[in-house]
Amino acid sequence: MSRVKIYQKAWSLALKGDFSLVDQIYHPDYRSFDLRTGIYTNIDDDKVIVTTENEEIFTSYPDVLYENDEFLCIIAYQKVSDPETRYRSFITAINYKDGQILSQKTTVQELDFDPSEHLDWNWEDYQ
Repeated sequence: MSRVKIYQKAWSLALKGDFSLVDQIYHPDYRSFDLRTGIYTNIDDDKVIVTTENEEIFTSYPDVLYENDEFLCIIAYQKVSDPETRYRSFITAINYKDGQILSQKTTVQELDFDPSEHLDWNWEDYQ
């Protein structure tokens, strides 16, 4: 299974409360700088963030922008209902060490349009 498929599957399961695959793919020394809060987080912090989301979020399958043995960069889109529907894109840059995720950075861009109207997929594919 490709790295992007494993990453996507891990976080899809995590949204349902199953962190077993997340625990396998993240390096014990994992740290990430959270641009929203201005603090460094570890994998346990990221798990708390995911479990406290109270929005209904649908995420498209990520597209690979670049990949090699030590780095993966992906883009995906989200439909968020809280209660108004809004859309956003996010790009995540992931660094690997010993085959596991050592660090990652994500940037989020709010969109004023529905990306599925311009791309070759439907939100129903991700619900």
